[in-house]
Amino acid sequence: MPRIGLLSDTHGLLRPEALAFLRGSDAIVHAGDICDPAILEQLAAIAPVTAVRGNNDHGPWAERLPHTAHVQFGAVRLCVVHDLGELAPQASADAQVVVSGHSHKPVAETRGGVLYVNPGSCGPRRFKLPIAVAELLVDGSAVSARIFTL
Repeated sequence: MPRIGLLSDTHGLLRPEALAFLRGSDAIVHAGDICDPAILEQLAAIAPVTAVRGNNDHGPWAERLPHTAHVQFGAVRLCVVHDLGELAPQASADAQVVVSGHSHKPVAETRGGVLYVNPGSCGPRRFKLPIAVAELLVDGSAVSARIFTL
């Protein structure tokens, strides 16, 4: 069963606990606000990475990142965007899972038959929100999400 590690809003800080959690992932999805391209290099040493640009990602390295990405894991199609509020409805029309960041609030919920996952933030603490990451487990055309507080 493929395991996809999810993270967002590292804001230049990739915690050792997050790296440990991501080890063993078949793929990694970063939902933006990376803020340091070295983070993508560290993640790529673990598994293939899909990343989108967040509102705090600037510079030539960030300009190469898309605002929205689509990736397929087996029969499961994901749509990745940093700010869910900026997702055009047609962009996620055929996705089973929408992965986003921006709010720093971890959540996994199904709406209208689509699984929406925000892994939260595993970078610097913001307000009293938890430091979190998530995973997707893909089993054929079925997918489930789990959020982990670090």
